[in-house]
Amino acid sequence: MQVLLVLTAAASFAGAVALPLLYPLPSAAHIHLALAVGVMPLIFGAMIHFVPVLTRSAIASLGVRLIPLLLLIAGVLAFFSFAASSQSYYLAAFIALVAAATFATWITRRAVGSIGKPHSCLYWYLGAIACLILALAAVSAMALWPEQRLALKRLHLHLNTLGFIGLTAIATLQVLLPTAVGRPDPQAGARLHLDLKWALGGTLLISLGAAWFRPLAYLGTLLWMIPLVSLGNTWLTLYFREIRQLNGAASSLSAALAGFVAALLFGSLHANGILSTTDTAHAFILAFLFPLVTGATSQLLPIWARPGMQTAWHAQARQRLGAGGGYRAMLFFAGGIMLGLGWRGGLALSIAALAAFLLQLASLLAVAHE
Repeated sequence: MQVLLVLTAAASFAGAVALPLLYPLPSAAHIHLALAVGVMPLIFGAMIHFVPVLTRSAIASLGVRLIPLLLLIAGVLAFFSFAASSQSYYLAAFIALVAAATFATWITRRAVGSIGKPHSCLYWYLGAIACLILALAAVSAMALWPEQRLALKRLHLHLNTLGFIGLTAIATLQVLLPTAVGRPDPQAGARLHLDLKWALGGTLLISLGAAWFRPLAYLGTLLWMIPLVSLGNTWLTLYFREIRQLNGAASSLSAALAGFVAALLFGSLHANGILSTTDTAHAFILAFLFPLVTGATSQLLPIWARPGMQTAWHAQARQRLGAGGGYRAMLFFAGGIMLGLGWRGGLALSIAALAAFLLQLASLLAVAHE
């Protein structure tokens, strides 16, 4: 299942980059292609992998493992609703809302039945899904309060990007980077426990501020910076040598953290009318999501492609996917920043990096199925 979700995300990223160049579509269409079709199902697939580990429990049942496919259907429906200018996004939001609520119930049950205390990362996942549920509810609210449509769109956007995606990503990075490096972060669990209130509170303030009262967004940005600065300092202390490597997943994962910080700052500029909504969204996708997904895929795809005991093949597969990870990270980050500032030439950098990774991915999958 996760391999299919990785391939879908890769295809959606390629489509989100190529479609605006080939065919004129509303910006909401290619943004939802990347986020709703590519990222949302993949995040749930990754959570299905991590939740049993975080709760020391059995693998998910078949019904739970099929939830990402339901979300994929909702994402595709949302994309076509914007591409064809229909209102089927209401149905898409309802489908995703039911799936997210069901998934949150599963995580809660796993937390209650955990052997020992669950890892703090689990509560970030619950907070992320709560943000997604609120974001999807905001879509339904648009039909009830059309006079608040613009404000609710902003609420939906920020709860999705900073809440659902951001909370999931920052929590997972703190588990994944030490694994990729091969050296633990002893304070990760305690830091996640302490920092959730800042990240979740910051997300809610930014979302409400973007929708109705701008000063709240500035306060929310400051709150979000507390866990981000703490995490950045920890990584520079523990993993500086690995982060600087031009090969491997560590450079991509650390670039994702830098990209998220940049996206937060770009959001503040957008709030002041300096940057457009589309340019800010592009910075979020290219500078943050692309290095995040490619770095996480480099580490996790070998496990998903061949579950079970880790062998020399898994190490070689990670090496193959991670080759040039530092170069890709720099291109994604630079391209996202340039495009976010309105310089369209930045897209070429991100296209080059994405094309290189897609070739590496295709090469690995061809070998895996021999």
